[in-house]
Amino acid sequence: MTVQSIKRSFALLRALALGPVGVTELAERVDLPKSTVARLLASLEEEQAVEQTEAGGEYRLGPGLIDLAGSAPRGRNLVATARPHLLELAESIDEVAGLSIIDGGQVYYLDQTESSSNIQVRDWTGEYAPLHAVPSGLVILAHQPERFIEEYLAAPLAQCTSWTMTDPDELRDRLEQVRSIGYAWVYEEFAEELNSVAAPVFESDGSVEAALHVHGPAYRFPDPDDTHDHGMAVIEAASRLSMQLSD
Repeated sequence: MTVQSIKRSFALLRALALGPVGVTELAERVDLPKSTVARLLASLEEEQAVEQTEAGGEYRLGPGLIDLAGSAPRGRNLVATARPHLLELAESIDEVAGLSIIDGGQVYYLDQTESSSNIQVRDWTGEYAPLHAVPSGLVILAHQPERFIEEYLAAPLAQCTSWTMTDPDELRDRLEQVRSIGYAWVYEEFAEELNSVAAPVFESDGSVEAALHVHGPAYRFPDPDDTHDHGMAVIEAASRLSMQLSD
């Protein structure tokens, strides 16, 4: 295989990482002739790097490539798997969606979609936040072992804004509510003029180390009539990702 073919093959794989797609649309995405794309897909399919969802159907990443990805650092593999769910969630709510994990007792932001709005939202990818100050942190914290929760609440809790909840008893009640309804809202508690909602991503053993969230400017997000619907949308996206990770 030539260097050009390798580069083109990786372009196809990156495009397929966003989700299943047909040959015609894939060719448009990577700006290659349809015949070239079909030939490359046939070669990749022989190596199980791609597969069709059904005979004559769309292409998606195959088990051979996914097996290789499993040996990559967890965060990188998770980002690739979660990306299509983030894009779908962002489109359904029309705000920015993101992915985060727990790292060193904090939330670490792994990925974030781009905003289509003229009012841009800051990209938090690669940054940390206190568990108690962001919804991703709250939904992750709510599903940690009791000892972890109590040790976290016993330590000094950062006051990020004047609205940040730092009282341990109030936070215990809040975590119980999160476990009950399945999602968490935070209104300007981590950053002023920013609201966010998150839901947990469950591991196959029932533990939680990651979360999906949607956030936007406080002046427009959320519409008070849509808070529950948005929460359920994030739960559904996180559940689909959880199921995929468990397969």
